[in-house]
Amino acid sequence: MAGVRVSSRNARFQVWQALLGNRNKRQRAGEFLVQGVRPISVAVERGWPIRALIYDADRPMSRWAQDLLREQRGAERVGMAADLLAELGEKEESAPEVIAVMEMPADDLDRIHVDQDFLGVVFDRPTGPGNIGSIIRSADAFGADGLIVTGHAADVYDPKSVRASTGSIFALPSVRVPSQREVMEWVAKRRTEGVPIVVVGTDEHGTVDLYDHDLTQPTLLLIGNETSGLSAAWKDLADQLVRIPMTGSASSLNAANAATAVLSEAARQRAHSSKTDAAGNA
Repeated sequence: MAGVRVSSRNARFQVWQALLGNRNKRQRAGEFLVQGVRPISVAVERGWPIRALIYDADRPMSRWAQDLLREQRGAERVGMAADLLAELGEKEESAPEVIAVMEMPADDLDRIHVDQDFLGVVFDRPTGPGNIGSIIRSADAFGADGLIVTGHAADVYDPKSVRASTGSIFALPSVRVPSQREVMEWVAKRRTEGVPIVVVGTDEHGTVDLYDHDLTQPTLLLIGNETSGLSAAWKDLADQLVRIPMTGSASSLNAANAATAVLSEAARQRAHSSKTDAAGNA
């Protein structure tokens, strides 16, 4: 298949390798690496721009890979030696079939759709990129509209985050912002447009049990840092702090598990509310 061939650790290879571990270089380049059939397929379905497709130059390709390279005509095709492809795929045993060099979208909060059924998630200062990807996956699974990562934090486009999301990063808008200020300005604007967003923080010392709070309203959920929880600033900005009732010896859940529990309850309440409304209108 026609395209560039890379068989040594040349400058091009080193640029892509740097994207794996260097957030600043990812940001400057505006791109990140993705591997796996499902993540790449979801990215294609959702219309994400692919800048390059890197494949094993000496390996027979599956029908999926052939179709991908044929259909993504705007993407550069790069045949690469298997050992180098394995390095980019961060796999010692074998190289992935294809790695996509994906264009990074702008960190624009308006990418997140807001209406009267809005459900969004803020992850405050996460330290583990894997947790970001796990929360993206849960938020996508339970029907959330977007994830916002605030503060000095792990990167949404870190390879560990991308892998942990199992493709959901391409289905759920995920936006990075410096602080609470940008988020609350965005919330205030949505409120003036008629969407009464309720900001709900999760905290082990919350004043209301999760199951007693109405999550059918337009809701922005706040999930705190893995070690220290929500910042004092976010606690002050929350309209309500809720706690997840627990009966075991554990005093709290990790960030990804807590987010999943809250999102699951929000989905349950909203499904029940829809059934009740449908029955009432029958």
